[in-house]
Amino acid sequence: MENRICRNQHIPAPGKFSKHFGVTDLQVFNLFVTNVAMKRNVCYNQSKLNQFLHCLGEGDLDKINSIKMERVSFKSGGEDILKNINVEFEAGYIHTLIGPSGAGKSTLIKLINRLIDPTEGRVLINGIDINNFDVINLRRKIGMVFQQAHLFDGTVSDNIKYGPLLMGEKNIDVKYYLNIVGLEESFQNKNVSNLSGGEQQRISIARTLANRPEVILLDEPTSALDPTSTQLIEELILQLKNKLNLTFIWITHNMEQAKRVGDFTYLVVGGELVDCGRTGELFENPRKEITRLFIDGKLAGGKSK
Repeated sequence: MENRICRNQHIPAPGKFSKHFGVTDLQVFNLFVTNVAMKRNVCYNQSKLNQFLHCLGEGDLDKINSIKMERVSFKSGGEDILKNINVEFEAGYIHTLIGPSGAGKSTLIKLINRLIDPTEGRVLINGIDINNFDVINLRRKIGMVFQQAHLFDGTVSDNIKYGPLLMGEKNIDVKYYLNIVGLEESFQNKNVSNLSGGEQQRISIARTLANRPEVILLDEPTSALDPTSTQLIEELILQLKNKLNLTFIWITHNMEQAKRVGDFTYLVVGGELVDCGRTGELFENPRKEITRLFIDGKLAGGKSK
């Protein structure tokens, strides 16, 4: 197993939002699918939206069994952000990514749902190049939750219904998704601005779940929360994995959190995947000196203190 996992309401019309905010059309759609905050003051032309959605890809995506990176590198502004990443994430587990700040962890997970594309190498799902899949279906299958909830203005119900409504669904059971994340039915009519940080993050997760993903990417989802809220989110993620058989790839700077929730852990340093393995083994009996230094707090920015 270890050898297999580690081998080294409205969306703007295409161009309209891009021109105003200076982002690409692909990023425009990602703003919706990955739950980044978007103002809803620009309406769209339905025919243009259909054309936009069609041009983003045609391949269908079945059940995700594995996500694999082969010799993946990513450069930005001439700088190597990721270098020769070879890794496989198998379905049904919580995979935690650890490493110094700026090591490339967030860049790595952005490659998985095509927020960005690698400069070199390939990302594969079930052995098939990720570029062969319809990007809309891909981002429904692979959701993302960030450090900040980035909820849309309006009610809890508005947020949870947003994705399914955009995709043509009419009967969205908001109460069901509230129940999944441990919130009472009365929350559906609350304005999101009146929620606590922990409640907002749970609504963010519920909104992601409403798209029925199989994989959820978590970029430090509890780093801005108090210990009680952090514990509630951790328990929720563990329940989702066990009850819904979801896969999580979770970035954390909290080593104790990685120990608590991770089935497998991956250490990224200086843009390279330097170690990985079952979480308990990696923390209790690190095989590599760089891993021991990082766990002991003696590694910063890829260099020993």
